[in-house]
Amino acid sequence: MNKSLVHQLQDLKLNHLADQLPDLLKQARKTKPSYQRFIEDIIERQHDYSQEQSRQSRIKRANIPQVYLMETFPFNQQPHLDRRMIIELHDSLSFVEEKEDLIFIGPTGCGKTGLATALLIESINKGYRGRFIEFKDLIRQFNNAIADHTQENLLRRLQSYHTLLIDEIGYTPLDRETAALFFDLLKSRTNQHTTMITTQLGFDQWNYFLKNPHMRAALLDRITVRCIVFNMDNSVSIRPKNIKYASKLKK
Repeated sequence: MNKSLVHQLQDLKLNHLADQLPDLLKQARKTKPSYQRFIEDIIERQHDYSQEQSRQSRIKRANIPQVYLMETFPFNQQPHLDRRMIIELHDSLSFVEEKEDLIFIGPTGCGKTGLATALLIESINKGYRGRFIEFKDLIRQFNNAIADHTQENLLRRLQSYHTLLIDEIGYTPLDRETAALFFDLLKSRTNQHTTMITTQLGFDQWNYFLKNPHMRAALLDRITVRCIVFNMDNSVSIRPKNIKYASKLKK
């Protein structure tokens, strides 16, 4: 085999193809494919490899703390969920194409984050850019941006994701400046990209972290224009428990 060809491929940053070339040539000598079929096979292998590298890079940049897949979600433990509808959303990703927001409301441990993460991961697998961020970390980034006067840069970056998952909103009350940034972020994404929100608070409880009633009303009005609500209030906790007692219980 011509070693200079391998070096040329490496110079072109086609290292995977350079590694595969000996086996490809060996296989071609055995099967004797047409020139076109041989070239198509080489290009297809490099394309598939590049696509997989891009997918893994998008997953890494999404900053997902724990991977959840729809195939492993225990629907049998949450009979109140519309399984068919959720699977259809997952497989079609129609919510991304139609720029719908997804709101997951329910108690801790019921699977809100798992479902939302599974949908986020599937969108990334299909080529969309996504991001996972906890609400408390979002507020921290807002505060840092306010201190550095880089609010516009932060908003521009968060606005650009096709799917943005904000996990567990409501734990941290917002002051005037961070509330305004939160409002601007969701306002800018409405009808442009999909925003996923998980929360334990129903819409009537958003006054806990959004004190301004006019801003709260305006925000809810916007995000519910094109929105799918996953009401999981009646769902039970599916989080595994392993409790050991270090004290003797009285009979």
